[in-house]
Amino acid sequence: MFDYRYNTFYEVLKEHAAKRPKATAYFVGDRKINFSRMLLKVDTFARFLELIGVHRGDKVGLYLANSPEFIVALLAAQKLGAIPVPINNFLKEDEVSFILNDCDAKILVASAQYSKELQNIFSKTNVQKIIWEGEYNGLDENNIAFSEILANLESHEKLTQNVDIDDIAVIIYTSGTTGKPKGAMLSYRNIFSNILGIEQLLKITPKDRFIVYLPMFHSFTLTVTVLMPLYFGSAVVIVRSIMPFSNIIKQVLLKRVTFFVGVPDVYNALSKAKLPWYFHWFNKVKYYVSGAAALPEDTLKRFRQKFKKGVLLEGYGLSECSPVVAVNLPNKQKPRSVGPAIPGVTVKIVDDDMVELPTGQIGEIIVKGDNVMKGYLNRPEATAETIIGGWLKTGDLGYMDEEGFIFIVDRKKDLIISKGINIYPREIEEVLVSHPLIKAAAVIGIKDEKSGEVPVAYVELEDGAHITEREIKAYLKEHLANFKIPKAIHFVDELPKNATGKVLKRVLKERLERGEAS
Repeated sequence: MFDYRYNTFYEVLKEHAAKRPKATAYFVGDRKINFSRMLLKVDTFARFLELIGVHRGDKVGLYLANSPEFIVALLAAQKLGAIPVPINNFLKEDEVSFILNDCDAKILVASAQYSKELQNIFSKTNVQKIIWEGEYNGLDENNIAFSEILANLESHEKLTQNVDIDDIAVIIYTSGTTGKPKGAMLSYRNIFSNILGIEQLLKITPKDRFIVYLPMFHSFTLTVTVLMPLYFGSAVVIVRSIMPFSNIIKQVLLKRVTFFVGVPDVYNALSKAKLPWYFHWFNKVKYYVSGAAALPEDTLKRFRQKFKKGVLLEGYGLSECSPVVAVNLPNKQKPRSVGPAIPGVTVKIVDDDMVELPTGQIGEIIVKGDNVMKGYLNRPEATAETIIGGWLKTGDLGYMDEEGFIFIVDRKKDLIISKGINIYPREIEEVLVSHPLIKAAAVIGIKDEKSGEVPVAYVELEDGAHITEREIKAYLKEHLANFKIPKAIHFVDELPKNATGKVLKRVLKERLERGEAS
């Protein structure tokens, strides 16, 4: 379906550097990096990796903050045919060690600000050298400064690469909501297909500007705000951290950003924030894209009332699909829907036997297309359970309407069955967060002798708010059937979340099992 013009993203960078050498590729604070300069950095770093023994197929760990160095390391490894492995920089030492051991990485590129989590990494893993981005005090032959490698930029065009479009481009470790994380092996074709599918809907040009403040290690951020703009030669505004959020607003205005990609927590904050009047006057954002977690309908309504110029589009995806599966259309959005499948992707709703269900009926969402991963690293059994006949089982429950718009109901594993009746936690959560005093909510199922399972809710209140459990239950009863009302409601200062704002229900269940209510 698609015309795959390139084998790798290094080829993309090389073409931009040849045709538009002075065009800005990246903004970092007050600095600009053009495509020609970026290629020189990548070539130099690739040559260094080659000199220290990195070969085709080797894994290179990236435990980095948002930075040009992340992109340089990623593309340099790919130039050699090596495989970059971005690692969640929210993880602690044991979790990082597990991933490095699982993928057998010998080289790690890391930000000095995370050095505390890597104190024992040499003894716990097979890592032989760490290349440090930022100021690191313990430099030696095995701890090398990224800046020193790039200090004397030299071109290394003679370096050859024989990388195929179906080779592994990157390994993305899933967040591991159950058990240990698994490494999703994504090929260049997987990611290129995702980018080309999105482009057919949103029409991206070199004049567009993207902002990246969400963590680059996440598949959503990596594809949509790092690799997609690179593909089209659009400039990227790199922001190291989401905090302070005022800096993101400032960069959107100063750099004339046209594509703003965020998660529901960000749009919820923006919909309630007191922004200066000139933001709405001067901002150039055409598209606000939401992904990585469900966007509450209440947030969507508030955001659209406040931001009239740009269009907020909720999408849906998962790391195993590179990651985008569906997104609402610029000229047609449906509340609570994640839109139809993007071009090049086919979606079906099926029962437990993989038999397709009629329109409007709830079942498991399965996906087929060039965006579906090659499989899980070192886990052939998990791969065989997940990909059947080319169809990837997402583990998400949903339905489709007559126009092909997809509505996510819940995670299959989160489904609560009480007295034989299906209860979808997301439905209860939507009602909870529609209450003006409730900031966020999560609903889980617990075992019950009479009912089999019953729902239990956790709520995070707005700052300074006070409300009782009885008042919340009364509010719920106005909107939901009695059997959906949570047996108990627990108040927490903050819900446990991963790097993209998705609530970690596994952690809540573990707390309950230990007898901790909050």
